[in-house]
Amino acid sequence: MKYLKLIRYQNLLMLALMQLLFRYGFLNYQSIPLALNDWQYLVLVLATVMIAAGGYVINNIMDQATDNDNKPNQVVVGKSISEVSAYNVYFFVTILGVGAGFYLSNVIEKPGFSAIFIGISATLYLYATSLKQMLLIGNFVVALLLAFSVVIIGVFDLLPVINPGNKIIMADLFSVLLDYALFAFVINFIREIVKDLEDVNGDYNQGMNTLPIALGIKRTSKVVLVLSLIPLVMVIFYIKTYIFANNLYLATLYSLIFIVAPLLYFAIKMADAKKTKDFHHLSTILKLIILFGLFSIAIITYNILHHA
Repeated sequence: MKYLKLIRYQNLLMLALMQLLFRYGFLNYQSIPLALNDWQYLVLVLATVMIAAGGYVINNIMDQATDNDNKPNQVVVGKSISEVSAYNVYFFVTILGVGAGFYLSNVIEKPGFSAIFIGISATLYLYATSLKQMLLIGNFVVALLLAFSVVIIGVFDLLPVINPGNKIIMADLFSVLLDYALFAFVINFIREIVKDLEDVNGDYNQGMNTLPIALGIKRTSKVVLVLSLIPLVMVIFYIKTYIFANNLYLATLYSLIFIVAPLLYFAIKMADAKKTKDFHHLSTILKLIILFGLFSIAIITYNILHHA
């Protein structure tokens, strides 16, 4: 159980669920060939999850001092797990993830694609050791990596089987993946800033340069409030243009209740947020919005298939 805390298994389960939803709740229902069989796709999920796990482990190792200030009851490295053991876990899961990526790259006859997994692992290491200390750079990198975990589905499952006869439908499907990747990026970028608001005291003591430290809590809260309007407008536009316009009423109702309403709730609560517990609550809301947003792909697919 202590090792599960080290890799933040709940976040990893959500990442795996996201990739499984896109394959078995969306792509499998399209009239297209897919590059990976079921077993190989599970290897892709494994590779993604293991590399992400390595990122969490190295981040926990590097964040010992900060976490002792911000979340003393949740510190694992240096207490229930030694730093040496943590490094062993880091190397194991990272090598497993990169190895799985190397295998998949050869399966689709694109061996150069293995550099993707090496690059992501290296970026996560740089994030934990240096990038997170730079103003907004760390927030951007984490949000981008989550978004890429959606894009990588298209890279390995769609791109290798594109041909002149299916390139139009493949482009449309890739566009859907990019839309969801953009949604995940924007929400997670906002969430990373909210987490900085939650951890501002410990980050300040460790000499970090986050937005709340640079602008102050009050001004940063206003920035987040403005930023939260971006995904709200995006989602409403998407619903009106692509979902409601096609008479997908179930998907429209789902999106309004589980995505638009929580985004409105977040904006209202953000206007009055001042304490650490407020920001922690808002961070959880954004995490749920990402989860509900990902589930919408399955709801939309179901609504299309059963639309009278």
